[in-house]
Amino acid sequence: MEVTITVNGTAETLDIEPRLLLVHVLRENLRLTGTHIGCDSTSCGACTVLVDGTPIKSCTMFGVQVDGREVTTVEGLLSAAGLDPIQASFKEEHGLQCGYCTPGMMLVGKALIEQNPTPSDDDVRWAISGNICRCTGYMNIVKAIQAAAKTSAAATLTPADV
Repeated sequence: MEVTITVNGTAETLDIEPRLLLVHVLRENLRLTGTHIGCDSTSCGACTVLVDGTPIKSCTMFGVQVDGREVTTVEGLLSAAGLDPIQASFKEEHGLQCGYCTPGMMLVGKALIEQNPTPSDDDVRWAISGNICRCTGYMNIVKAIQAAAKTSAAATLTPADV
């Protein structure tokens, strides 16, 4: 079945089987391997991507379901200007260890900041509750998302705000 998906700002037209999961479309058809496969049952969140700005677990969505939609993967966070604030904050706040959960955590964090520019600890913990990290204990992940929120807020200030 032919689908057109805008992935990280680029329209991609693909011929895929209707039964193919989005995670496999991204990893195998588009070679975007930053989206990880963890549990295949929505439990871990390693495969989280943004579909039209909303975090979804790509191991439970068919590729054909995103026909005509916008998908953002972790690769789409990097721009010509450099790291996205969420990426820079995960680095600066030590929000990762092995890195397996990190792409999903960053995308959930980015979506949270879009909806809530000043998330509390509880807001962040609730947002990432569908993503499992076996290494960090979550404290630095929470700090990283809140630091990214502050950086993002500062970047959107206009001279009138100062």
